[in-house]
Amino acid sequence: MPSAERLSAADRPIGVFDSGVGGLTVMRALMKTMPNEDIVYFGDTARVPYGNKSKATIVRFSRQIVNFLLSRSVKAIVVACNTASAYALDELRSAFDLPIEGVILPGAEAAVEATRNGRIGVIGTYATVSSQAYDRAIRALKPDLTPVKIACPLFVPLVEEGFTAGEITERVVEHYLAPLKSEAIDTLVLGCTHYPLLKSAIAAYMGAGVLCIDPAKNTAEALRARLAAARLLREEARAACYSFAVSDAEERMTAFANRIMPFSIQAAEKIAIENYEA
Repeated sequence: MPSAERLSAADRPIGVFDSGVGGLTVMRALMKTMPNEDIVYFGDTARVPYGNKSKATIVRFSRQIVNFLLSRSVKAIVVACNTASAYALDELRSAFDLPIEGVILPGAEAAVEATRNGRIGVIGTYATVSSQAYDRAIRALKPDLTPVKIACPLFVPLVEEGFTAGEITERVVEHYLAPLKSEAIDTLVLGCTHYPLLKSAIAAYMGAGVLCIDPAKNTAEALRARLAAARLLREEARAACYSFAVSDAEERMTAFANRIMPFSIQAAEKIAIENYEA
């Protein structure tokens, strides 16, 4: 990647962050939607999961990560974490002067557009569910809709440990999602970027009548529109550059990414994220 000092505003990379590896599902969507764009990904693998932490802690972590991404001269940031989007997005947008896109509003828009019977389910971490961020986003789009929400805290460690299929995963999915079976939902928002990696198991349990919404595609499209409006979209066809950083266990992150990304990752850089003042 060229030196940041020689890059125009449009030529700078997009920054993406998540509490761990789940945000790679959003990165994949960004790569497909904007294939010319360079991307810097950060996974906070030392402090995952975010879903059982307080708002103050999540905001502090998120500000540290944004400061790190700014040190890499990013032109925009995707908060590819539902928990951080729920608790920190407004604070980040107030504190930093660049486009910052979250995943909750795009996911809500996709669900409202997709539902046929007005019964929408949302699954996420404890923090995302208790924040009621999806409730507010969905009601802002259609006031008569109130989603049915369930926290699924074990889904994140399942994904982080590579249990995306098999008997253990199926039992955990059934344990959490059984209550939704009686709610007659026809649309289910996977309200955590880790959850699309369990989509096959979730969809199999919920049945063909329930559409599982992965907000990643809608998030990528929303960011593309914002960059285009700000004249920050990189238009020329080119080979994009992708870099990866984590706060811990870089070898595990690399191994996991190589199972789900469309190319091989040679290495991830370990960052002392606490050094980036919040």
